[in-house]
Amino acid sequence: QAFRVDVIREEEGALEFDMVGIDAAIANAFRRILLAEVPTMAVEKVFVYNNTSIVQDEILAHRLGLIPIRADPRLFEYRNQGDEEGTEIDTLQFQLKIKCSRNPQAAKESSDPNELYFNHKVYSKHMTWVPLGNQTDLFPDADFRPVHDDILIALLRPGQEIDVLMHCVKGIGKDHAKFSPVATASYRLLPDITLLQPIEDEAAEMLQKCFSPGVIEIQNIKGKKVARVANARLDTFSREVFRHESLKNLVRLARVRNHYIFSVESTGILPPDVLVSEAIKILMGKCQRFLNELDSVPME
Repeated sequence: QAFRVDVIREEEGALEFDMVGIDAAIANAFRRILLAEVPTMAVEKVFVYNNTSIVQDEILAHRLGLIPIRADPRLFEYRNQGDEEGTEIDTLQFQLKIKCSRNPQAAKESSDPNELYFNHKVYSKHMTWVPLGNQTDLFPDADFRPVHDDILIALLRPGQEIDVLMHCVKGIGKDHAKFSPVATASYRLLPDITLLQPIEDEAAEMLQKCFSPGVIEIQNIKGKKVARVANARLDTFSREVFRHESLKNLVRLARVRNHYIFSVESTGILPPDVLVSEAIKILMGKCQRFLNELDSVPME
């Protein structure tokens, strides 16, 4: 009944929010869903037509698979098991075709590869979307591409080239980590710091140094330096205060048992607020399926 969600900090690619009034099992289920059950699009099949670089085909395919693809998975269906071809509703196709050559304008005494060669570094920006079927009509405003343009895939030398075709499919992190939509998804309990008696002057300054910056502040009251808890949220629970005999009995450290601080960092495929809402939908669907199963069990 007292459940609430408070958004504390929202940045591009990162979200910090509080979930208050829930059980640890629900908080952990929510975290695991974010990691392993929110779907994304990732490279699944790599067709190698030519690869004369020093990177083996298997390693190249593995590296390509881990590149996050900016494509909304909600626009696509899961590919049917055993379907090798793929269609416009379940597959995204990318091509990587690049060849290294010498720069005829380079200075003779130069030893810098950036001056000597053209296309000697293969980046994720060289991956181009190749529409399948009627995808051009289905997604007229789409900009399917890698999330980051500067992911280094391979290094080439003159005469070496890479020519591959990639099929991206919809999947979940439970099947492979490349489908996980988050870089990190974690939670911690809200710290609760209580000063059992007034702590003043040198002891107050020592106490302040025992905690993370911003946790303890020192106020000047009637000419005395008095410590107070300013923001317990910033504490990392280093327990440094218990190393000092003069302080360890003056402070009580605890955690608020039903107040969870969540940190979600997206890989860039979807914004973190969308990931959170999708995770909530999946959790609600799991609860509904469980209730349906209970209703279907005959009562004796």
